[in-house]
Amino acid sequence: MSTSPIWGVVATIKAPAVDILNFVAHHLELGAAHVWIYLDAANPEAKEQLKPHPQLTVVRTGDNYWQKTRGKKPPMHQPRQSFNVRHAYNRAKKVDWLLHIDVDEFLWPDRSITEQLAELPEECLVARVRPAEAMASIDDSDVVHFKSFIADSTLRNRLVAEIYPNFATYLKNGFVSHVAGKMFLRTGQKDMAIKIHNVTQNGRQNPGQVELQDVALLHLHTTSWEQWMQSFAYRHKKGSYRDELGAAVPEDQGGLNLHKLFAHLAEEPDGLRQFYEEVCVATPELRQKLESLGLLRSHRLDLDAKRREHFPGFVD
Repeated sequence: MSTSPIWGVVATIKAPAVDILNFVAHHLELGAAHVWIYLDAANPEAKEQLKPHPQLTVVRTGDNYWQKTRGKKPPMHQPRQSFNVRHAYNRAKKVDWLLHIDVDEFLWPDRSITEQLAELPEECLVARVRPAEAMASIDDSDVVHFKSFIADSTLRNRLVAEIYPNFATYLKNGFVSHVAGKMFLRTGQKDMAIKIHNVTQNGRQNPGQVELQDVALLHLHTTSWEQWMQSFAYRHKKGSYRDELGAAVPEDQGGLNLHKLFAHLAEEPDGLRQFYEEVCVATPELRQKLESLGLLRSHRLDLDAKRREHFPGFVD
């Protein structure tokens, strides 16, 4: 391992071309040496921009790809993501670390990612980055406000109850999406069984795991009521609100997972809207609560400017 580790990113993406290029440009700007993009649906506009770039590998995962690599296409996107990460990991010979994230997730380091990776002990094969979840803006500002991960597990439930009085029982860390974050994987390791949030090697889960303290994974899970509603049905059936995921509090202790909670709220007048307004919107009241507890992050992502810098030929 060199003293200056080289890192890369891999993502399986089904999104408009502008979102794909924003995602790639942001991580190139941060110093990613290579980015692997697995297109989960045909996107000739994005592919035209990505394919000539020397730091990018773009793979269209159509029927031929799945027939050749797995015999058939997995019906759920989670197994497709896991397979593609393994596919890229086995080919990532020129990077020391590989991070799997989604198109709506953006690394945001407080200091150099390379520095942070260089400090990890040799036995660390997994470096976890915790998320910060975006809240929907109430104005036209280009600042995006995020709720941070609560690192102290002894305080987490009390703080969530204080911040979200009506829905704390159903929320892990106050988040609507995942709290596990994503992982940098040290490359060149044998027998790595890679999934979205965890890895196993010879029966050991997340061997040598270290949590990186000076970087967040900004997750644009919710940006507006319209965007949340547009994604809701898919997430409820197959995504981050699907029924197989666990509850923040077990059902025999009064909890419900988000799948059941949202099914119940959808039957009430304005039930989902009430949840959205309390949990997902960056109101002055919620921002003040989060800030007083040291849990508010506010950032200008400047994604359009980064996209124009790295993909000047793209016209939105």
